[in-house]
This record gives sequence, C-alpha cells and structure tokens, in this order.
Amino acid sequence: MTLQRFDEHSTEFGIWLRKQKEIDSTLGYVTTNLDFFWKNYKTGQFMLLEEKRHMTEPKYFQQKIFDQLHNSFKNDPLYYGFHLIQFLNTSPEDGLIYLDHKEITKQELLDFLSFKSKTQ
Repeated sequence: MTLQRFDEHSTEFGIWLRKQKEIDSTLGYVTTNLDFFWKNYKTGQFMLLEEKRHMTEPKYFQQKIFDQLHNSFKNDPLYYGFHLIQFLNTSPEDGLIYLDHKEITKQELLDFLSFKSKTQ
C-alpha cells in the first residue's frame, strides 16, 4: 500500500495521488519530489539538490530516481551534479551542515551554491 504522509509537506494533489488504488505503489508506481533545480540563469550553470533535515537520508527508491536524473544530465558541461544537503537540525542557521556527507560551513555552502567549485 502506498505510504501516506505524516507531515504537512504535501499538496492536495500529492495527498490525492497517494489515495488512488489504481496507481498504488504495490503496482510499481513511486514518486518523489526534487527539492531544488538550482540554476544561474546568466551563466547556464545548474545542479540538482536534495535537502534533508535532521540528518535523514534519501530513501532507496528516491536515490534510484535521483541517479536516473543525474545520468541524464552528466554529460552537460554546465551541469554541476546532484548533491545531498543535510542539516543536523533544520537549516544552516540552527546546526551543522553536510554536503554529500561532508561537514561544511555556511560560507562553504554559499560558495558551493555560487558554483565556485565543481563536483560531479
């Protein structure tokens, strides 16, 4: 059975989707949202970002979808990769920050979001 959300981070459509038996996860249907398609519209540089609070990790099926997205862009020279940003609490303001499982500072996060380092 499709897992229902236990928080208030969904839309009415998202709630509706989870209640439809015709597209239940037991039939193979899964969905995930991508938190950020981050782009500098002046330079064309872009990256995909998944945010997790309280040091959670993407679920297995999410990671598979994210891998598929990453592979579709990986040959684009303006693509700066898919990245996981984790917060010990909820944001850069209330605890430690991790980028792809490595602890970073707020300034390092800002530099990263400014495309000053390219990691794929």
